[in-house]
Amino acid sequence: MLTLSWLMGLAQRRRARILATILGVAVAVSLMAAIGAFLSGSTAAMTERAIAGVPLDWQVQAQAGANPSTLLHDVALYPGVRTALPVAYAQTAGYTAQAQGIVNVASGGLVLGVLDSYRTTYPGEFRQYIGATSGVLVAQQMAANLGVTTGDTVSIQRAGLPDANVRIDGVIDFPAGTQLLGPVGAASGTTPPPPDNVLVVPIRTWHTLFDGLASRRPDLVHYQVHAALAHGSLPHDPASAFASVDGRARNLEARLQGTGTVGNNLAHALDKARGDSLYARIAFLFLGLPGALLAALVTMTIASAGADRRRREQALLRARGATMLQLVRLAVAETLLVALLGSLAGLAAALVIGRLAFGSASFGAGMSAGIFWGVTAMLGGLALAAAAIALPAWRDARNLTVSAARVVVGRVRTPWWARYGLDIIAIVAAIAIYRATGSNGYQLVLTVEGSQQVSVNYWSFLAPLLAWIGIGLFTWRLADLALGRGSGLMARAVRPLSGELAHTVAASMSRQRRLIARAFALVALTTCFAASTAAFNTTYKQQAEVDARLSNGADVVVKTSPGAHVPVSVAATLAHVPGVASVEPLLHRYAYIGKDLQDLYGVNATTVTHNAQLKDPWFSGGTAAGLMDRLARTPDGILVSQEVVHDYQLVRGDHVKLRVLDQRTRKVISVSFTYVGITNEFPTAPKDAYTIVNASYVARATHDPGIGTFLIQTGGASPQAVGQRVSAVIGARGTVTDITTDRKLVASSLTSVELSGLTRVELAYALVLVAAATGLLLWLGLAERRRTFAIASALGAKPRQLGGFVWSETAFVTIGGLVLGACGAIWLTGMLVKLLTGVFDPPPTGPAVPWLYLAVVGAVTVVAVLTAGGTALRSLRRPAVAVLRDL
Repeated sequence: MLTLSWLMGLAQRRRARILATILGVAVAVSLMAAIGAFLSGSTAAMTERAIAGVPLDWQVQAQAGANPSTLLHDVALYPGVRTALPVAYAQTAGYTAQAQGIVNVASGGLVLGVLDSYRTTYPGEFRQYIGATSGVLVAQQMAANLGVTTGDTVSIQRAGLPDANVRIDGVIDFPAGTQLLGPVGAASGTTPPPPDNVLVVPIRTWHTLFDGLASRRPDLVHYQVHAALAHGSLPHDPASAFASVDGRARNLEARLQGTGTVGNNLAHALDKARGDSLYARIAFLFLGLPGALLAALVTMTIASAGADRRRREQALLRARGATMLQLVRLAVAETLLVALLGSLAGLAAALVIGRLAFGSASFGAGMSAGIFWGVTAMLGGLALAAAAIALPAWRDARNLTVSAARVVVGRVRTPWWARYGLDIIAIVAAIAIYRATGSNGYQLVLTVEGSQQVSVNYWSFLAPLLAWIGIGLFTWRLADLALGRGSGLMARAVRPLSGELAHTVAASMSRQRRLIARAFALVALTTCFAASTAAFNTTYKQQAEVDARLSNGADVVVKTSPGAHVPVSVAATLAHVPGVASVEPLLHRYAYIGKDLQDLYGVNATTVTHNAQLKDPWFSGGTAAGLMDRLARTPDGILVSQEVVHDYQLVRGDHVKLRVLDQRTRKVISVSFTYVGITNEFPTAPKDAYTIVNASYVARATHDPGIGTFLIQTGGASPQAVGQRVSAVIGARGTVTDITTDRKLVASSLTSVELSGLTRVELAYALVLVAAATGLLLWLGLAERRRTFAIASALGAKPRQLGGFVWSETAFVTIGGLVLGACGAIWLTGMLVKLLTGVFDPPPTGPAVPWLYLAVVGAVTVVAVLTAGGTALRSLRRPAVAVLRDL
């Protein structure tokens, strides 16, 4: 009965305190639930994406002497195998074809025999260009080498057998050629490139062509079973899914007893996804953990704002005969009420936010993961409420007497961490660890050479964490010093707001400096969190775009097939395709510098800077435009990598000789170039293994004006739509890629983690925390001192004079917290962005400033502060006697 009466009294007389604490718990619970569900959802999405990107799960190759039919039967009956189809391979000595009266010859390659149902069972293995989808299909590269198309005849050279003629029905390509055409079970990184000259024929035709070869040269023929697994039973976590798929493959090999070797393409993709899942943890640490901790701190501060009043109420109950057990029971009841209501509100908010930001109330996570994180968040809310309410009440009930609990103004002791200088230690340690971390190039995910194990370098996160702790504690120390020993300076600072009561206001703030310093530090921390998160998010998105643009090269890129000899005049044709804003042709050759074989790009130096959107950080010793202008003024000029400059001790103006292929004589010739500058990055180019020269100069020297790449900018039009139109124009002469698709497949693992929804949630919560740390805490702090203001009013203080107290404290907390928070954000953002050095290539040169979001943060802060101050002033208009009676 006492407990129920107590809770009803709190609801009636202490609504502000209860509602504020419930709000704080709700924010913390919703944030924990949202971030946790995002972590589960993102790892599940990585697993799904990895599985969806594998067109063929297993390739089981028959060993010498094994019966292909028996192998097919064994694989098809293995538990978990959904489909299994036979595929036959034969190596050829070469191909010949006659086109337009000219006999063309191509080197040896492969002929695959497949069932008619193969393309419908594994649709991702073949990409159709022109012609029929069944019959004899020629690889696009081979069609370019032989100059053939549908309807033409190709002769297949078979070792020890007469040539066989086949008629081409269609032209295709192999999106996963390395898997389909490469050796089964080759170690990652050692797989040779797939052959260019490949034919696909019906398996009946294949047996007609190569059964004789199999009996004469069995080393030139092999058989495989291509299998797809049932994915529904795989775990959602990439690491667990990898272990499951890898274990199944090993088990199948053991059952086959040496008759087959499993090429586990699915496990290879999931192995890469394991690294992505670790990057998801990084995103959680970067964006989620500080927000959750900050929400907890704000909640505990909100709850502790009423600590003095709670102690006085506790003393009154003890004076009326309440036992310590009863006092603890009342505190536990208040804790449970706050935790329950706050958790329910927080989970409801998380569901709504998940639906709005991710299109799913569970943030993309499964039902079990959503329930797990919901329960975990509720337990976190209960622990938070207990730490903010029940624990202090239990401690006070045990240690304070009735008279001590009723003391309003007591001696302020310096916290233990301030006495030992923990803030200074944290800042110094953050700087030291940050510099030490730089010795490994700020690599966040570590992969030991020769090992498939990957791990997160969590040591890298210690520096930002210590910096965040140091910023919060140091701002508390500065506020405490300013309000304590700097009271004279504070009096002069608040004089414009408090007038002749400046010294009285400064003295009042000094007596309340523990509470004010806490609010000051929280304003600084929330500002730091909001600004650093926004800057990290903006920099991340900007650098992901740069990474994708470097990888793909432009909005749309056409890479011509070797031997296609596409003239530069095609650029004019592509320029008239709807949606094309500009076309930049590049010559692509290979050249030897000493013993090193490198890519050589021939450019039009007068247009490439604009059309390829070259960036200054991609070059050294000058801007992109400046170096290209220098190259244009030097016909035989060459830009090389810093590594080449170092290895060959080059000085600007030195002559460099490259060995390139003369297309007319088909011999390697030596061509002289003049070194004019350094290139670090270039669209579509491999890092440190390429050179840039004038296209006209190298075309004359090699007697080959054929274009290797076209960089196409769309000027805002859809890259995918423009890419489809360009592909229709190019046909079999080249392959077309667009930046929208490439952005999803960009080499950097971190960019494969979807952060847009998470950062929207984080930035929204940051605004809520900023408002709570400024407006709500200020309002609660002022409301808790209504007794002081009522006494001052009873003694004759005017509303304007009381306003001096309110606005002086408000200005100190808000302006000081914002300034120090901004300074901390600059430092912390620099650390976080620097960690992206090991993630992006090239790394960001500096943080991007999210001006719009920072303006919103400032506006929210001003509105919250003005609202809190105005509400506090309105509450002071009540008669002093009524306020004192209420208190």
